[in-house]
Order: sequence, then structure tokens, then C-alpha cells
Amino acid sequence: MLKFDDVHFAYGAGGFITGVSFEIRPGEFVALMGENGAGKSTLCRLCNGLLKPSLGRVTVCGYDTARTPTSALAKRVGFLFQNPDRQLCRNTVREEVELGLEYTVADKTEREHRQDAMLELFGLDGDREPFGLSRGERQKVALASVIAPEPDVLVLDEPTTGLDYRECAAIMDLISRLNSAGTTILMVSHDMEVVSDFASRALVMSGGRLIGEGTVRETMRDIRVMDEASLLPAQIPSLAMRISDLGEEYAGAFTVDEMVSAAENARGACGRAKP
Repeated sequence: MLKFDDVHFAYGAGGFITGVSFEIRPGEFVALMGENGAGKSTLCRLCNGLLKPSLGRVTVCGYDTARTPTSALAKRVGFLFQNPDRQLCRNTVREEVELGLEYTVADKTEREHRQDAMLELFGLDGDREPFGLSRGERQKVALASVIAPEPDVLVLDEPTTGLDYRECAAIMDLISRLNSAGTTILMVSHDMEVVSDFASRALVMSGGRLIGEGTVRETMRDIRVMDEASLLPAQIPSLAMRISDLGEEYAGAFTVDEMVSAAENARGACGRAKP
């Protein structure tokens, strides 16, 4: 679905992405993590042809991004910028949702049908002016415009940045539903709670290199990789690692339910150990 094969990308004479190789399979939800300046946003722009590799190869749905027009890749890859204000450019919400459809859907009736569906899905007023909306609502408008063409792959650069808890939950619920329906997700995020709740696999970058790859559960417990990328694991696995010396029951806990179960097992073991 999305494959990087020994990809390098350079700004001028300096390397920024160095020898990155990985593959994301159809229907996966993959988190891309790393410190500021690790190269995550650059990697995202390589996914849809906004940037072309200096060396190596990027393929999306079998298309080589270096040989395929960005307009053609837009039918396959939806890209959500970290700041929605960099993505919004029209006078009304309806026109904003229509923007991506103009280049991907030829039939006018089908375009109108998809616009209506997106407005209903996101609870948006099509006649509103985008920059008169809240930060969370603008993020919804940007996301609606990206998913209206029904891309196979959705690349999200920090989709929850600047949102309050309710706005974050609403955005992630929609993204999760898209993934459940078959859309492949690559999401940049610094929020380890969001990563642990929604992603199944993680890629970790530092200094333009891919330094870790595996399930989210494995990655957050890899102290070397997390430290090198200046990341802290989510609260529950972090707590589990800190108190694992209290009993092996805690060692593998990753969710609240698993932590509660571990505590109950530990308590039961203490009871059984009494004379």
C-alpha cells in the first residue's frame, strides 16, 4: 500500500531523511513518532509526491511517486496538514469540501452527493465561512475536504494538535471509523495516549533516520528507542514498567483494564501466599 525503499531526501547539501525503509499494509493504522525535527513531516510529504526522493523509491498503491503527477496521487493519498489554516482557502465550508472533489470526481451529481455526506458526517454548516469557525471545527473542515475523494491512504500530520479533549475525541473517532472501513492511516503524533488508544503499529524517527518499528505495545516498552527519540510512553505502560518489580503481573500491562486485572491478580497472589 505504502512503501519506502532506502529513501533519502536532502535540503541543499544536507541530508534530512536518510536510508528510510518500511512498508505499511492495506488497512493498517500506523503512528509515526519522534522528537521535533526528526523528519516526520518531511516523510509525510514524500508519501504523496509533494516532495520527491533524492535517492531511493516511494510507492503508493503501486505508483512510484517520483514518476507519478501529484494530482494523480491525490486520488490515492489524502494529506492533512498539522495546521488546518494552511489548507483552507475558500469562502465557504461547502466550497472547501468541494475543492478536492473537483480534481478527483468528474460527475457533478456525485460531487454534490459527497459534499452533502461530508457535511452531515462532520456536522458542518456548508454556508459558514471557514475562518469564522473554532480551531477544532476548522480541523474538521480540512479533514472533510481530504476524505471526500475517498483516498486509499490518509496521511495525518498531528491531527489533534491545539484541540481540547472533546475536539480531539471527535476527530479521532472519525479517523478510527475510516480505518475500520478500510482506509489505511499514517498518523504523526506526539500524544502517546492517542497513539496507544488508536494505532496498532509504530514507526519511530530520530535525526532523519528510522530507529524503531513494531507494534505500539512493543515500541512503548523499548526504553532505548523511546529515549533516543526523546519520547515518553503512555501513562499505563509507563506505570507498569515502574512497578513491575512489585510483581510479574504488572510487567505487560498496557491498558487500564490490563492494569486493573494485574492488580487483582497480584492481590489474589498475596492472599494465596498467606499461611
